[in-house]
Amino acid sequence: MDNLNYGIVGNCRSAALISSKGSVDWMCLPDFDDPSVFAKLLDEKKGGSFEIVVDDTYDIFQSYKPKTNILITRFKSGLDIFEVHDFMPRYMSEGETVYAPSDLIRYIKYVSGNPAFRVKYDPRLEYAKYETKHVVWPKYIKSYVEDGVYDSLYLYTSFGADDVLNQHLMEIKEDGYFLISYNQKILKQSVEREYLKLQRTLVYWLNFSEDTTSYARYNDYINRSALVLKLLSYDKTGAVLAAATTSLPETIGEVRNWDYRFCWLRDASMVIKVMSELGHQKVTRRFMNFIINLISDKDEKIQIMYGIHGQKNLTEEILDHLDGYKGSQPVRVGNDAYHQKQLDIYGILLDVIYQQFNMFRMSLENSENLWTVTRSVVKTVARNWKEPDRGIWEIRNDNKHFTFSKVLCWTAIDRAIKIAELIDMTEYVEKWTMLRSEIFDDIMEKAWDEKKQAFTQAYGVADMDAATLLMEPYGFISAKDPKYVATVKRIYDELCKDDLMYRYINNDDFGLPSSSFTICTFWMINALHKIGETKKAKQMFDKLLSYSNHLGLFSEDIDFKTKRLLGNFPQAYSHLALIETAILMSKGELSDEERILGAIH
Repeated sequence: MDNLNYGIVGNCRSAALISSKGSVDWMCLPDFDDPSVFAKLLDEKKGGSFEIVVDDTYDIFQSYKPKTNILITRFKSGLDIFEVHDFMPRYMSEGETVYAPSDLIRYIKYVSGNPAFRVKYDPRLEYAKYETKHVVWPKYIKSYVEDGVYDSLYLYTSFGADDVLNQHLMEIKEDGYFLISYNQKILKQSVEREYLKLQRTLVYWLNFSEDTTSYARYNDYINRSALVLKLLSYDKTGAVLAAATTSLPETIGEVRNWDYRFCWLRDASMVIKVMSELGHQKVTRRFMNFIINLISDKDEKIQIMYGIHGQKNLTEEILDHLDGYKGSQPVRVGNDAYHQKQLDIYGILLDVIYQQFNMFRMSLENSENLWTVTRSVVKTVARNWKEPDRGIWEIRNDNKHFTFSKVLCWTAIDRAIKIAELIDMTEYVEKWTMLRSEIFDDIMEKAWDEKKQAFTQAYGVADMDAATLLMEPYGFISAKDPKYVATVKRIYDELCKDDLMYRYINNDDFGLPSSSFTICTFWMINALHKIGETKKAKQMFDKLLSYSNHLGLFSEDIDFKTKRLLGNFPQAYSHLALIETAILMSKGELSDEERILGAIH
């Protein structure tokens, strides 16, 4: 079964997905959101790929270099062994700046014997809309398109250009390399230079992992997820992507296919909150600057999502020349959800801003900017909280008074009050406290369904929604409150199937949902743990972890029956929730590091 068995490599500028057989099937250059140069992921015939081709005698094994984002694919036929070390360079260069070019390096490491392989180097630039041509120069192979738009790509290699382009069998007796670059290189490339880049990148990721907080259990899962979230952050602006891909379907053959290479304020804020807890303040500071730059004016309308460069217009386009992942059309670039009103983003945003005020020292300028954002958000919530919206799940054709949206409006005001108290702006507290109480009373009266004995998806409906599980984590209600306990149990009964969770089971724009939503399963595990059902929670957690792909990576969805990974990949939502759940499961226990330090002292 095809289970999205891909590894991701990247450098906080772009990323590539590499199959368990060593084929680069997805990569966009120069940045995450630019057109693809390899898109076999979305069309096996037309998309383009960069494949390492060996005969049937080879066994192939893939793993990450521990605690790094360097992916190793090992090819073994008896004593004939070689490895491909895939990475995008990222390391500290002169002046303590980070070197992170739009490059993918495939370092070929000779191990033993007489291994041989062919390469299928088949870039299809600009989402494969046009014919890609090749020209051989003394130092590189240049690939380009010139129909309607001009774009180009450079391949530097220690192997012969003719052997590469004509898929000749290449025997190796020593290390070699392929370097794919959006830019022409100024310095001469060599095996020694690529090896140095590999070692420098190795050190960068090892240092990152060393700086990641360790816990009593699940550290490997936490660290891998932190490495994924770091890869999905865009250094230039501080934006955080929801995923590295577009149009991977929630269900094979259906049309729930979206472009996730954008920054949702909700997803990004949740990522930043958990990365802060793991000790990665640089990612947090960059995102805070992203927010400040986005909301530069006091009356600036806040969108639910932005491009990674801060773009506000994310017009959706369908690429009908591509067949889609496993034939699942349409393939979309852009995302029309940016038009939507989703009131929950205000609470999630102020929750992470409050965390910054509470946990970290900031410059006076940033503090003042974030205080201005806080007051602007309060005004927006005060004007809009009584209105219906599209909700966290981005229902495209229906506005409702979603319970989760109302709870996060309450959260926005609650966090604004806490921020005001922290920075001694107490003159705002009384008025905002009255607003917070008004929203609270409204939710308790209208979201609770006596017949269901639960908080339902929206006012006046009987449908259940996994998002209401977050009422407790955001502090709206206690885990011991009988209404919350009853809600958790009702959601489990109605939305849980084989220990995996639906978001909801009522009809939406595209009919009935048919796959599980991974983050919702993590939410349920957290909720069960908090209401005292710890044994059931741990069993569900360990089972869910077993559904990751061969490298411990998760997408957005999981098929209930086959446990196949579905949806965009790797998914920030899923990995941040994994970290939160693992931390919760580890609370009260000392990590190995803490035990050692305790013994020393």
